[in-house]
Amino acid sequence: MKQMSFFQKPTPGKGGAPAPLAERMRPRTLGEFVGQEHLLGPGKILDRLLRNRRMQSLVFWGPPGSGKTTLARILADQSDAHMIALSAVLAGTKEILEAVGEARERWKRLGKRTLLFMDEVHRLNKAQQDSLLPHVEDGTFWFLGATTENPSFEVIRPLLSRTQVLVLEPLDEESLRAILRRAMTDRERGLGAYPAEIAPEAEEYLVSAVGGDARVLLNVLEVAVTTTAPGGDGIRRLDLDSVREAVQRRAVHYDKGGEEHYNLISALHKSLRGSDPDAALYWLARMLRAGEDPLYIARRMVRTASEDIGLADPRALEQAMAAVRSFEFLGSPEGELALAQAAVYLALAPKSNALYTAFKKARAAAEESGDAPVPLPLRNAPTELMKRLGYGRDYLYPHDHPEGWVPENYLPDGLEDREFFHPTRRGWEKRFGEELNQRRQRVRHKNRSAKAHD
Repeated sequence: MKQMSFFQKPTPGKGGAPAPLAERMRPRTLGEFVGQEHLLGPGKILDRLLRNRRMQSLVFWGPPGSGKTTLARILADQSDAHMIALSAVLAGTKEILEAVGEARERWKRLGKRTLLFMDEVHRLNKAQQDSLLPHVEDGTFWFLGATTENPSFEVIRPLLSRTQVLVLEPLDEESLRAILRRAMTDRERGLGAYPAEIAPEAEEYLVSAVGGDARVLLNVLEVAVTTTAPGGDGIRRLDLDSVREAVQRRAVHYDKGGEEHYNLISALHKSLRGSDPDAALYWLARMLRAGEDPLYIARRMVRTASEDIGLADPRALEQAMAAVRSFEFLGSPEGELALAQAAVYLALAPKSNALYTAFKKARAAAEESGDAPVPLPLRNAPTELMKRLGYGRDYLYPHDHPEGWVPENYLPDGLEDREFFHPTRRGWEKRFGEELNQRRQRVRHKNRSAKAHD
């Protein structure tokens, strides 16, 4: 049996350069494609399109290594269409218009349809996306865009309305294992001629470390196999240590300005609101590991302290602000423990959105009655003229009364009966609420008496 030498180069790719394993193992047919059963399974959208040899303009949205480009090539082949592949990183309006001309000429001479594949479509600016619209509309070509970013944010609405967005999922571990084993046994395109074996624990680690990305899986596998010396029997045995060394650091799909950034901070916020300290610590750790700005996380926790806890536990805001100051003082990694402390405190604190709701109501009322005059007793009277006009007259100074409080209206006329803040019966708000309700009753009684007297 012929074996590759330890330093043998892989099969050359285009231009003579060695093609990476991920490119060599790229599926050429649907039979080789693994995963995305929700799109390719019997009766699913891509299965129906391919079975009926029909096409339409699509946008593939999914993480790296999930098969977007591969599916585009298979679709073009199965639909008997000529494929023009462009990358939005390099292509602009000029290249798009050249593709339009080529598609028209091919249809005119050969009667053959064209599929324009635009990788990283989210990187096209608005003008470039606009330039696609009439040609997608009139059927000059089928358009197939691929993006790792949420198309709702990155693709203009007119283009979205002319395409169907299909979501590709990260590959599950079963699919990744199938890809790995095929690569290790394929002698033509894969690593089957070395040969190599991988320990079960090393395989388990690898498929869990790549974040559902087949490209990363194959790249790591190639490094692990080609840098492991064969044993006396010529077999390269990959153990857990050799795979860990090849992985270096687990794959993290994260973009500080992209959707995953918002997904993770939303998960953290909702875990805090849901009083789950374990989940809060997990999402905090995920964001820190991905390189998120710790002070951004701290600012969101300060917001949580007011929005979801409020006066049910006034110390929650103190804890959140203390975490901010502690991190500014200590930096990473020492200051991250203060963020963890604040996260656990916020998760365990009694919850109330009464303050958040009250402020929304107050802002709405201020918007509706922004011109309501300040009642005269509440106005300041720094001049004699103002005093003669009644500014500050009849103001009751609370500290002059035994309770330190007097039943008085502090809202403008017409709003005196409005109540914005309704404390819950949780934490400190229970005690605040009981006293507040008693005071409101006395103010309402005073108002009714005054109206009866009038």
